[in-house]
Amino acid sequence: MNVRWIHGSPSSKHDTDPEIQVHAYDARTHILRQNMSVHYEAPFMFLIQGTRRSLLVDTGATADPQWFPLRAVVDGIVGGGELLVLHTHSHGDHVAGDVQFRDRPRTEVVGASLEELTAFLGLERWPDGTATIDLGQRSLDVIPSPGHDAASVSFFDRSTGLLLTGDTVYPGRLYVRDWGAYVATIGRLVAFAEAHDVRHILGCHIEMTRAPGRDYKIRTTYQPDEPPLEMTVGQLRDVLRAVAGIDGQPGVHVFDDFIVYNGIPDGYFG
Repeated sequence: MNVRWIHGSPSSKHDTDPEIQVHAYDARTHILRQNMSVHYEAPFMFLIQGTRRSLLVDTGATADPQWFPLRAVVDGIVGGGELLVLHTHSHGDHVAGDVQFRDRPRTEVVGASLEELTAFLGLERWPDGTATIDLGQRSLDVIPSPGHDAASVSFFDRSTGLLLTGDTVYPGRLYVRDWGAYVATIGRLVAFAEAHDVRHILGCHIEMTRAPGRDYKIRTTYQPDEPPLEMTVGQLRDVLRAVAGIDGQPGVHVFDDFIVYNGIPDGYFG
C-alpha cells in the first residue's frame, strides 16, 4: 500500500507525529491510525465513502477529542454528510471515540454489543449468513467473525477488495477467547476470500516486528521495525493451518507473521 505508518517515538513527550495519521487508499477510502503516544494500542480505523453516506469502522482507543480529534478528522474528509458508525468488535480500544459522534447531525452510531449489532444488520441466525451495507453505489459485506470477541465481524468492501478483519487476523497477537468459534471464523473467512477478489486483508493493529515470530512487548509505544499492516490471503490460510495444528491447546503459539494466544480469561480486555 506504499505507506509508512506512524509508529510511536522513543519519547512520547517529544513525539511530533499527528494524533491521527490519515492515509488515502483512494479518493473515497481512508485508513486512519491513532498515535501510540496517545494510546499504546495505536488502532487502525477505516472511513469508507459512498454516494449517499459514509461508513466509519471503529472509533479508536481515546474518548477525549483534545487528545484524539477523531470527529474533526472525519468531518474534514466527509464534511457534514451522512455517517454510519460500526465496529469490528466491542473492546474499548475500538469504541472509545463513539462519544464524539453522539451529537453529530445525520449520524447513526450502532452499539457494539452483539444484540445491537445483530439487530441492526438483521443477522437473526448469528453467526450464520452475511449482511450487506449499502452506502450508495458502494456496498460492503459483513461477515460474522466471533472468537476474539462474541460480537466480532469482518467487512469486505467490494469496490476496493479490502477485507477488514479487526482483531481476528492481523500481524500481531491473536487473542482467542472462544476457540471453537474462532476456528469456525477462520474457516469462514478463508472460504469467503477464496470466493471473492480480496486484494488486501487489513486488521486493526500491528504488533509484530519484521523478524519472523518476534513481536513488540505489550504496551510499548515505539515500534520502528513494523511489518506492513496488509496481509495476504495466503497468510490467512497460514492462520487456518496454525489453528488446525494447535488443535485447541491453550497457551502461546508463535508463528512467523502472528502469535496465537489461546485461552484469554474473561475481563482481560476490561
